[in-house]
Amino acid sequence: MQSIDIFGQIGLNHYLILSALLFVTGMAGVLLRRNIIVLLMSIELMLNAVNISFIAFGKYMNQLDGQILVFFVMTIAAAEAAVGLAIAVNIFKRYKEVNIRFFEHLKG
Repeated sequence: MQSIDIFGQIGLNHYLILSALLFVTGMAGVLLRRNIIVLLMSIELMLNAVNISFIAFGKYMNQLDGQILVFFVMTIAAAEAAVGLAIAVNIFKRYKEVNIRFFEHLKG
C-alpha cells in the first residue's frame, strides 16, 4: 500500500492564509470585546498567527531563523499573559468585576 503525503500538497500560501485568518480573528477580538480575558486570548491568537508565519517562511527558505524567532515570541507571550492576568486580578479585587473600562482608573 502506498502512503499519501498530504504535507507535500500544502504550500506556503496555505500557511499564510491560515496565519492571516487567525490574525484577523484575534484583531477582531481585541477591537470588539471588552472582557480582559477575551482580550488576552485574542492577543495570544495574534501572536500564534505570527508564529505560524515565521515557521512557514523558515521552512520555505530552509533556515532555522523562523523557529528561533518563535521562541522569542513565545517568551513575550508568556510575559504578556502573566502581567495581564496580574492586572486583571488587581482590578477584580478592587471592583469585583473585570472590565476594560476599569483600567482607566489605574493611572492615578
